[in-house]
Parts: sequence; C-alpha cells; structure tokens
Amino acid sequence: MTIIDTELVLSAPVNLRDLGGIPIAGGVLRDGLAIRTDDLAYVPAEVADQLVADGLTAIIDLRSPLEVSLTGRGPLGEHPIAYHHLPLIADVARSMEDDGPALGHEGMGLMYLRMVEVAAPQLVTALNVIAYTPGAAAFHCAAGRDRTGVLAAMLLLALGAADDDIVADYARTGENMVAIMRRTAPVMGAMWKALGFDASALEKSSSLLEGSMEVSMRMLLDTLRERHGDALAPLHAAGLSADTIARLRQRAVAA
Repeated sequence: MTIIDTELVLSAPVNLRDLGGIPIAGGVLRDGLAIRTDDLAYVPAEVADQLVADGLTAIIDLRSPLEVSLTGRGPLGEHPIAYHHLPLIADVARSMEDDGPALGHEGMGLMYLRMVEVAAPQLVTALNVIAYTPGAAAFHCAAGRDRTGVLAAMLLLALGAADDDIVADYARTGENMVAIMRRTAPVMGAMWKALGFDASALEKSSSLLEGSMEVSMRMLLDTLRERHGDALAPLHAAGLSADTIARLRQRAVAA
C-alpha cells in the first residue's frame, strides 16, 4: 500500500560518489566496485540508464519497508540488475525515542552503534553482495548519509582503511546536506506524517547542519572498539568470514 500523499518528482542523486581512491590495505580502492548514494528509487530514466551502462549490476537498498512502500524501485527496477533489500532499521517508528529521533551528531553516533550491533546480519549480507557481484554495487538509504555511511564504514574497515580515511569519506556528505534535504523533503515529509511526526518541527529541532559530522563516525568506531575490541566483531559474530574479506580485498585493490 502506498501512503505518499504528494506527487513523486524524479531527480538525480545529489550525494552519489564512487568509493574509489580511498587508501586500503595493499593499495588504493579502485573505481567501479562500490558506489554510495542517496535514494536511487526516484532517479530519472536517463540516470538509471547511465548507471547501468557504467557497470552497475547490484543495488543494496538499506531503507525501511515503510520507505520502500513510498517509492518502490523506480526506473532502475526496469533494468536486469540484482536488487537486495537489507533494511538497517526495520521499523523507523520503533527506533525513535518518544519525543522523536535524535537529530544531533552524538545521537546519530549512538544510532549507528545500534545499527551495527542489531543489523549485523544485514551488513554481512551487503558485504557479500559487494564481494561477489560481477560489476559495481550501489548502496543507498534516503540521504546517503547515515545507514549508507554505516555500510561504507564497515566495508572500508574490512578493506583495511584507516579511521581517518573512513571519517573523511563520511564527512564529505556534509557539503551536500542542504541539497539532500531539498531532494528528499517530499518523500521524507510523507513518511514522518504517516508516523505522526511534524516534518517541519523535526527540521527545526535538528542540529545536523551545525558543527562537524566527524563526531558521529568517530563515536561509532571508538565505541565499537571499546565494547568489542575489534570494530568488526559484531559482523564476525554474524557470519562475516575471512574468505569474504579476502574476496573484497582481492576485488578492491587498484592494479
């Protein structure tokens, strides 16, 4: 059932980037392996066509079932590429505090930690998709910031990237936040309304455009190590194997 009450306007992503160029164990991450992006469900047909022409073979959709119900798969659903729905937050409403989501950098860091610890099986599946898809895999949530940032961090950890490089990649989204909020406003507004929240009030209470985004990701990495020793320990416990990590590193290192 579709609950969106506004016309869905197709638009190009504003937070899409290939992770190529980031230093990893054994060299530099090559282009064409992993693409992180904001919502791909409502891109124009020409953008979908270009992504596929450039080598996209798999999509990892990290959104909740409610979010997917708002938009479906869009033009990319018309292409013969693999689609994996792996929600890192299964129930958006249940993940919130009674007074609404914690829209600040420290609050997001705590949310990321819960994602890794609770949704580790989905993250492991996503890493296996990236390891074994024959072309490029693109992963996205709504903004391409939070859930997407968590998967990007886990991938880069598995590839042996340094914390500073993981944080730097995450923080690059900061310069795109105004455009992201503008692009996602109709869909996110409909979702907040369906959940009983006032989207304009949430935006006013948010401090995500203030200060440094780095706080959230450093908090995640540091707290994972404090709790588990190894930041990837929750994923290892959920089935992340040495073979998958070896496969990722083999595919990732630029020649």
